Amino acid sequence: MTHDVSQALAFYGHVVGWTSEAMPMEGHTYQVLKAGGRGMGGVMQLSTREMRAGWLGYVGAPDVDADLQRLERAGGTVQRPAMDIPHVGRFAPVCDPQGGAFLLFKPQPPPGEVPAAASGVGSVGWNELVTRDWEAAFAFYSELFGWTKGDTMDMGPMGTYQLFSVGAEPVGAMMNAPDASAPASWLYYFTVESVGAALKRVTEKGGVVTHGPFEVPGPMWTLQCKDPEGTPFALVSAKP
Repeated sequence: MTHDVSQALAFYGHVVGWTSEAMPMEGHTYQVLKAGGRGMGGVMQLSTREMRAGWLGYVGAPDVDADLQRLERAGGTVQRPAMDIPHVGRFAPVCDPQGGAFLLFKPQPPPGEVPAAASGVGSVGWNELVTRDWEAAFAFYSELFGWTKGDTMDMGPMGTYQLFSVGAEPVGAMMNAPDASAPASWLYYFTVESVGAALKRVTEKGGVVTHGPFEVPGPMWTLQCKDPEGTPFALVSAKP
């Protein structure tokens, strides 16, 4: 979600390598981001300057309406009722009990549409939740979606870094924010060929590196950044 679609497409196309395809919708145009010819996300114009730019992640739901009821019973908040996008899917924006925003989504792709690749360059390689109470957050997501605990990493004064899995593979982690008053937020790590090369592309296009690059178990290398609009994102690669 951005105030400058053209700038966002140019920046992320240069940094991550995504291409884009316009999808006309009622009242606006939605830009589908593609990696290797497969849709993996999108870029959309914010309607007012007061709205904050940022990335929103989608959690797959077999029945969006039923999951909305379960989410509210578990203490989450529904931001807007579920809506259908023809040939795309049904979705609803929601928040977890600590304010972490995401969308419930049941895809309804057109016949012959190739699903997004789960891994590889251009995919979302890691999903990181920074919140006030990661243990309560994990209980919420585990109850709703069946996510399971993976390894636990001790980060010293920064506390515990708890990995979580969807199926057999770890796909992200949760941790407590250094500032307990900060709102809960998800950070998404986009896969690139080399973090070192991508770092140069970030700064070439007006982005800012906020942390890293640094090595994490795997081994993998990560880099945390902000785009020219100030939106946080991160990069991950198998190469330094």
